[in-house]
Amino acid sequence: MAPSFDDDSSLFNFVVRDGNGVKGMVDLGLSKVPEAYMQPTKERIDKENARKHGQPPIDLSRLDGPDHDEVAKEIVRAAETLGFFQVVNHGVPVDLLESLKDTAHNFFSLPPERKAVYRTEVSPTPLVKYGTSFVPDKEKALEWKDYISMQYTNDAEALEHWPIEIRDVALDFLRTSINTVRKLLEVLLRNLGMKPEDSKIDALIHKKMVNMNFYPTCPNPDLTIGVGRHSDMGILTVLLQDEIGGLYVKIEEDTDFGKKGEWIEIPPIPDALVINVGDMLQILSNGRYKSAEHRVGTTSTKSRVSIPIFTIPKPTEKIAPLPQLVEKDGIALYREFVLADYMNNFFGNAHDGKKSLDFAKIDSA
Repeated sequence: MAPSFDDDSSLFNFVVRDGNGVKGMVDLGLSKVPEAYMQPTKERIDKENARKHGQPPIDLSRLDGPDHDEVAKEIVRAAETLGFFQVVNHGVPVDLLESLKDTAHNFFSLPPERKAVYRTEVSPTPLVKYGTSFVPDKEKALEWKDYISMQYTNDAEALEHWPIEIRDVALDFLRTSINTVRKLLEVLLRNLGMKPEDSKIDALIHKKMVNMNFYPTCPNPDLTIGVGRHSDMGILTVLLQDEIGGLYVKIEEDTDFGKKGEWIEIPPIPDALVINVGDMLQILSNGRYKSAEHRVGTTSTKSRVSIPIFTIPKPTEKIAPLPQLVEKDGIALYREFVLADYMNNFFGNAHDGKKSLDFAKIDSA
């Protein structure tokens, strides 16, 4: 039964509980955004005045030649300032990137009942979750996004449990992207004075998740957000965004490309992948690397997709700033904790900037 767009409870049940998602609501025909999706003024994105990030992408093929040290400095500088950068010649085939975007659009065009079988309450596997928004039960205003999230354990389980419509292309993306993550982590860890052994990198990126995000067209994009202000909780995120764009990053400290507190857009670059630092890497580096606060806008012209890969340490891993950095800095900015506890806190609360880091922050007062 179609919901009443003016009845928040009816709409919530239709979109969230029944698994129709934002797409199901939009497909019914909308002339205006329902109140449940209207963001407070301070959370809306000022797209007109947001500047575009003009830094050229980093060419990762140069890491393997005489320019290695120069490229390594570019990677470190990006991680220490904005926490976001784009890379080309990353080793993921361009035709795979195009196939990923097409596959995501095709999946979210499936009938609602095909996607809804993966809702958390009924999913046949804990490895796959289909949903909408982030934590709908705790959000003051819902996010204009549907998603499918796939946890990776091994190839066999992925082939068995991931949705058949997307599993092969998603698995190819994960396999090829992890090599990129390893290269970047080697550079970033070496800069911290750590010898990046394979076993340590394996522990830091033990848990991997591939998401496909879908942002349907929105009748009033200025009133809504696709994803609210947040930082990613893992080590590094690899993101494929389509040509529509809509990704905005907050500048944490005054830099060449803007002042502290400003939001800048990360414009789509053909064949590029977006890389961003997660909370765990900020903590390990004792604050040197910045887990970037970011958010996503909506558009009225065309539905948008994005496909991120999240790399996260083992849930049982103890996380703390590297001892050599604490010794050098004379202070630890974060306490030691078990990752699973951080994850429970992160996924148990609505998006609220970088507040998730407070879980581990040591109060200097």
